Amino acid sequence: MRAKINHGLLSGIEAMMERRPEGHLTDRLKPVLPASSIQYPASSNMNIAVIGTGYVGLVTGTCFAETGNDVICVDINEQKVNNLRNGVIPIFEPGLDVLFERNTKEGRLKFTTNLKEAVEKAQIIFLALPTPPGEDGSADLSYILGVARDLSHIITDYKVIVDKSTVPVGTAEKVSDILAENLSKKLFDVVSNPEFLREGVAVEDFMKPDRVVVGTRSERAKKLMKQLYEPFVRQGNPIFFMDVRSAELTKYAANSYLAMRISFMNEIANLCEKTGANVDQVRIGMGSDSRIGKRFLFPGIGYGGSCFPKDVQALAKTASDHSYDFKILKSVMKVNGIQKGVLTKKIKKYFKNELSGKTIAVWGLAFKPNTDDIREAPALIIIDELLNLGAKVRAFDPEAMPNVKSIYGDRIAFSKTMYEALQGADCLAIMTEWSEFRNPDFDRIAASLNNKVIFDGRNVYDVDTMKENGFAYHSIGRPKVRGK
Repeated sequence: MRAKINHGLLSGIEAMMERRPEGHLTDRLKPVLPASSIQYPASSNMNIAVIGTGYVGLVTGTCFAETGNDVICVDINEQKVNNLRNGVIPIFEPGLDVLFERNTKEGRLKFTTNLKEAVEKAQIIFLALPTPPGEDGSADLSYILGVARDLSHIITDYKVIVDKSTVPVGTAEKVSDILAENLSKKLFDVVSNPEFLREGVAVEDFMKPDRVVVGTRSERAKKLMKQLYEPFVRQGNPIFFMDVRSAELTKYAANSYLAMRISFMNEIANLCEKTGANVDQVRIGMGSDSRIGKRFLFPGIGYGGSCFPKDVQALAKTASDHSYDFKILKSVMKVNGIQKGVLTKKIKKYFKNELSGKTIAVWGLAFKPNTDDIREAPALIIIDELLNLGAKVRAFDPEAMPNVKSIYGDRIAFSKTMYEALQGADCLAIMTEWSEFRNPDFDRIAASLNNKVIFDGRNVYDVDTMKENGFAYHSIGRPKVRGK
């Protein structure tokens, strides 16, 4: 009897977006990319299926192929699959193209629209599907549960089903229950294996993970997952095996904690402005404490992207569902929302609330550098506010302009270069800390702008340098420079 595939649910396989790392890729990834630099156990070759060819799915499939496995990725979007077969990568992640080309050429990485074909020979099946937030903040599991239902009609021999998507506590049990409707429980184990990929350095994160988290109590599944991941942890980084619910919660806890650090530093930055302190010096003093560390202590105009906003909301919703008032998370979300309006307030104050007809040059649109991902990007919130106040916006971003143009159309102007965006503008607002913005020609900036003023939402420039160059300079949590 032919299996019935739920194509409606599978059609949600889109995925996250594009990303890339800080600094020069070739310098960062030389230890990662050459296949010859990795020694694989003789028994390491496995057959892997990855359902979903978005950001997580494509990085996962490609990196597993890089360690000698045979990987087939499935997506219902025929055009997307055809593009992948022809070498067109739909996401922007530096270093991915090198691995992708090598492994498709060697035949270890393949693509199909046929779920049954992808699953038949696979020992391990990864679910790398979207879990978008609902209106109440809960993760939408319809794609994952729909595919689980499809799999229940296809599987005929033992498989490990892996939740790679970020999912709330209890998801693996729901997947298991759906599979068990049509399958013997001897034919599958459901495992939680959350991803910890930073946008922009995803290839490096996958190939050399800080840790691998696997949630399972099945010795059979544990053995297969250990074999699969051993090539990635040969330098001694751990594979943590734990119960499924703990693994599911680990991803949310990690991202929410990092989001909390960002919001805390934004609050400190705002207090610095009130007290006359300098957040740069406070940050250095804090970060030198080994109990705290230096990372995620940079203030700015709020966090964005596909992970932090969604995961903080989802964890808060999980807490609410279990009758727990997670007060810190509520504060993190509130602070982040307020912080996205801080730069607009500075611009309004400088121009005495008269922004109608003013042209604002914007450098940076993506939520972080080295990506074209604009989901929850603070820049878009600020642009909306500026447009509502009657201002004109002329923007430049090295990668994200096509995505932003698809939203705004001709409501804002897009420039071919960072300097073109400045011509005749009344000020410059920096929204994303791209490397190419860090050492600009300040004389050229001054000559291009109507007013010699910069609003820096990412603290890209040194305050003393801005004084020397005679700019009025407004940053986050640092002394204001009045200019000459």
